Amino acid sequence: MNIEDAMHPKADWASADMPVSEVARMMVTDDIGAVPVGKDDRLIGMLTDRDLAIRVVAARRDPDRTLAEQVMSPGIVFCTTHETLEDAIHLMDQKKIRRLPVLDENKRMIGMLGIGDIAHAVGQSLAGELLRAVAAHHR
Repeated sequence: MNIEDAMHPKADWASADMPVSEVARMMVTDDIGAVPVGKDDRLIGMLTDRDLAIRVVAARRDPDRTLAEQVMSPGIVFCTTHETLEDAIHLMDQKKIRRLPVLDENKRMIGMLGIGDIAHAVGQSLAGELLRAVAAHHR
């Protein structure tokens, strides 16, 4: 199966200089737990709800003055539209991650692929194996 058939299309990303309070509002509005962060038209990291909880709330930082780039998880792992869903599953398993930005042939983000998207696209057995694999490091 193709990644484009399973992904969540039209995903947004946050600017590196965006206050995390705005990123959190994006998460609420879109009902998501992670937002890719970009700078100079390139993805540079991912800001997750966990990043917000640990690096902002627990650290008692002001969410209106703290910028996405200051508390995001740096680096970006992604998949491309020419890969198969199985390729993405193996990458998520290998990197122990739950979400992947999807890039097109021009390296533009066109969607997000998450565990929930995969669960709807593949059988329960494969989805269950992936969930166990990516959740294993949180024990």
